[in-house]
Amino acid sequence: MISPQNVLRHELLGLNVLVVSASNPGHVGVSGRIIDETKNTLIIQTEGKKKRIPKRSSVFRIRLPDGTIVDVDGSSLEAQPERRISMRIK
Repeated sequence: MISPQNVLRHELLGLNVLVVSASNPGHVGVSGRIIDETKNTLIIQTEGKKKRIPKRSSVFRIRLPDGTIVDVDGSSLEAQPERRISMRIK
């Protein structure tokens, strides 16, 4: 089960997200559902548009399936999704 302690090792697709800080001020406040992920970006479906947000230098507020909210530093997500899921978390 996904929790704040293990969110980095789980699939993020389908989760609701809000960009709470970013190096690009235009990305702050972007919210929607995570529909895809690459090594360096999250793709967020928001109001009929897809926004590609760099993981590095961004902080994401993710709503877990049980309603818990967790803030995640995007740099901790920087890896190919399939590799991040199997990585050991420090």
